Amino acid sequence: MYQKMYSTLFNAITDALEQLERKNISSAEDILKAAQCAAEEIYISWDLE
Repeated sequence: MYQKMYSTLFNAITDALEQLERKNISSAEDILKAAQCAAEEIYISWDLE
């Protein structure tokens, strides 16, 4: 479960950094918010199993 959360967040951070390099601040913010929700969903669904 933690490996899936880690890879989800790591990939999103990589994507967000690329967007920041291109000065796409709102896109980077959207990527990070979506990753935060995805990681939370992974955690919640694991806890419910």
